Amino acid sequence: MTIEIRHLRTLAALAASGSLAQAAERVHLTQSALSHQLRTLEDHYGVTLLHRGSRPIRLTPAGERVLALAQEVLPALEQVEHSLLGIAAGRVGRLYVTIECHACFDWLLPLLEDFRQRWPEVEIDIRTPDHFDALPALIDGDIDLVITSDPIERPRLEFQPLFDYRALLAMPTDHPLVERDWIRPQDLADQALITYPVPQQRLDIFTHFLDPAGVTPAQVRQCELTAVLLQLVASRRGLAALPDWVLRPALEADRLAARPLGPQGMGGRMYAAVRTTEAELPWLADFIALATAAER
Repeated sequence: MTIEIRHLRTLAALAASGSLAQAAERVHLTQSALSHQLRTLEDHYGVTLLHRGSRPIRLTPAGERVLALAQEVLPALEQVEHSLLGIAAGRVGRLYVTIECHACFDWLLPLLEDFRQRWPEVEIDIRTPDHFDALPALIDGDIDLVITSDPIERPRLEFQPLFDYRALLAMPTDHPLVERDWIRPQDLADQALITYPVPQQRLDIFTHFLDPAGVTPAQVRQCELTAVLLQLVASRRGLAALPDWVLRPALEADRLAARPLGPQGMGGRMYAAVRTTEAELPWLADFIALATAAER
């Protein structure tokens, strides 16, 4: 015989009520059934759990030990039971997000705060893909959603569209390239290019624009923060290829100028990659809806 959850609940009810009759009512037993349960436990361990002659009933030191266990275990058990019911009802979950678009951090953080207000029982975290591949981690269940511009056919994954974007080359308002209607790859051969600190093979400006033309910028420097990157461009420290929605406030305030990359322009679409089995979870579907509607 071992101590069971029912024993813990019985001792907790006795400590709270001080009466066998009231404790039996709390745990939905007859008084004789409750007394038999306690006697069986006492006989098994060779201890006495109650001072039965006292009014109200008091626990012995052995009973206090069991009560301490009840006070530790029962709240944790109730919390897990609440979580399981919440998961079944689509109210509780986990959202570990990975972003393959560095510029999206400024857009994502206020979005996550709105989401947290709507789904307070969903655990939220942001995982940066510096030391792992995002899509395999998504398949394996280590993360729950990947924001990416590169949908790839993978079993057990689906890519839901979020929004379209247009890539522009940002420059100071008096830069010579402002005179052009659009930017050619060779225009960047003698320029400093400022990028986010990610591998070049993950940057569209290289993979879709410069590399196919065999062009290498005169200098490449990296910057972690969008606000600082924009300031570096404005202070003539280099040029940067950024999404139109990132540049819009600076362009409207005439702090920067921007031109399309190539005669047709360059852009793409951002997606939310999720596991197919979880795509219909209410909180996950709501996050994607919020991301799609968020102002950029």
